[in-house]
Amino acid sequence: MDSGDSSMSKVFHFSSGNPRIEETRGVMHLFCNEQPSFPSQLPVGRKPLLCVLSVPNHMTYADFCQFCGSFVQHMLEMRIVRNDGMEDCYSILIRFDEQKAADTFHKHFSGRKFSSLEDETCNVFFAADVHYTGSIERTQSIPASSTEQPFCPVCLERLDQDTSGILTTICNHSFHCSCISKWTDSSCPVCRYCQQQPGNSTCSICQSPENLWMCVICGFVGCGRYKEAHAIRHWKETQHCYALELETRRVWDYSGDNYVHRLIQSKTDGKLVELNHHCHHDNDGCCSCECATDPGFSETLVNSKVEAIVNEYNELLTSQLENQKMYFESLLQGVEEETDRDIKEAVEKALCQNPRLMKLKVRLDKCIEEKKFLDDINDNLTRNKEIWEAKISEIEEREKRKLKMKDEKIQELEEQLATLMASIETENAVQEMP
Repeated sequence: MDSGDSSMSKVFHFSSGNPRIEETRGVMHLFCNEQPSFPSQLPVGRKPLLCVLSVPNHMTYADFCQFCGSFVQHMLEMRIVRNDGMEDCYSILIRFDEQKAADTFHKHFSGRKFSSLEDETCNVFFAADVHYTGSIERTQSIPASSTEQPFCPVCLERLDQDTSGILTTICNHSFHCSCISKWTDSSCPVCRYCQQQPGNSTCSICQSPENLWMCVICGFVGCGRYKEAHAIRHWKETQHCYALELETRRVWDYSGDNYVHRLIQSKTDGKLVELNHHCHHDNDGCCSCECATDPGFSETLVNSKVEAIVNEYNELLTSQLENQKMYFESLLQGVEEETDRDIKEAVEKALCQNPRLMKLKVRLDKCIEEKKFLDDINDNLTRNKEIWEAKISEIEEREKRKLKMKDEKIQELEEQLATLMASIETENAVQEMP
């Protein structure tokens, strides 16, 4: 690039790839858009190569493909890179099949918001030149058979730029644009490397970023004994005896004062592997024993070990959870007792400091005693009322029975009187007869 071109371009340093495995670095030269007199004028000597700067990390690959819309079919290759000094965003290098499509894309999306609910805008620049290992410009001359990843890991079809666009993720894995557009996660489908990298861990108390240990019970992060020993202090306060060293992924047992880990997480693919696994038949390597010659036996042995380790960890976690349950219940009970005691002391102290409250308390106690006396009297009267109501009902029943007996007696006497009168009349009639 000559000096005339460099005066109208900006230089951006970028990188790509998984930093734990392999990181590719490079420099991109972008045309400036600072032309106030001719805002729609496109730079001279441009190529069908664009760069979208400062794409927010929360936008996944599928979101960006959906944002581009119909222009995806004109894109031969998209490469995700990260700019130095920009941790919350990434950039995308896009190569189009023709210059007209690149110009239309720049005109349509430059300065446009990614979403109506967000403030981030799409910053589109024409790329004057890009220097990095395996760049987009250089992949045109490389045959498909010599590329590192000639097939798409999703559809297992050959990665051909002429038939479909190719998207290379930030970890340098390539896919078809149509295949990656269906992947709604922000991680890579192959290695699960996520473009949204978590922040650096620090001690929860002293904010130290070195020699950190994380409690496997509650997740507390504290510094080790070579710093301020906040992790050991956390163990003494909570009795959480298992801590994970964040740098080496090893588990330390404070009560046993030794390492108790069996599995660690691989930094390459994130899988769990056994730490320091060596064959017990040969200290120099597993080349002469039956483990190397019999893969079925080796697989069975590894599966049995993994199952035993899982059971061991489950038992350890179960016992620790039970102990922690009892520990926190005792702490809760102690806090409740202390709270009740503090409340009682505060009330007594407030009463002693205020004579008026003391007098009111005396009157309140007297009123409470009177209320209690009146309640007792009310209970006695209620019980007496029930007794007298029972007696009255019994007397009423008895009177009803007496009235019924009297009515029956009167009715019986009337019947006898009627019979007697009838006999007397009959006797008089007989005497009057001649």
